[in-house]
Amino acid sequence: MAAMEWTEKLTLGLGPMDQTHVEFVDAYNRLLSLSGAELLAAMDDFIVHTVEHFDQENRWMELIGFPGCHKAEHDRVLAVCRDVRKRMERGDTALGRQLIQELPVWFDNHVATMDAALASYIQSIGFDTETGEIRNPPKDDCGDGSSACCTPPAASTAVESQPA
Repeated sequence: MAAMEWTEKLTLGLGPMDQTHVEFVDAYNRLLSLSGAELLAAMDDFIVHTVEHFDQENRWMELIGFPGCHKAEHDRVLAVCRDVRKRMERGDTALGRQLIQELPVWFDNHVATMDAALASYIQSIGFDTETGEIRNPPKDDCGDGSSACCTPPAASTAVESQPA
């Protein structure tokens, strides 16, 4: 398996997110040449990093009201990593290697789609990832309004009642 390389296409222009992604690539690359107990320990480290990575993005999304499908994707990937880790401990190293082989494709796609949308939105509203301050709050209750993951609030349909 080839090492994952940090490239410009993974750079989103949001410093804290880009740094976390560099760390993800590094944690992933440590998995490649190990086996046995060393691989399990590296998988544990990878999962710890991934939990922290996803928690960071999930906190940001919660603070800015970003749609929940991104968090759901994080939850799915973490569940798979944890399940595969348990199976590796029981001897299914082939499944572990399959996950390791598939992670770069998932990561590239996730960064190019979900993380790119999040980074763009964070920048558009002037969200400070350190303080949580939003300089340009959104005008609706559905993130940037371009996501299929949520539905903007319905227009009021109340009908005034008239006396009979």
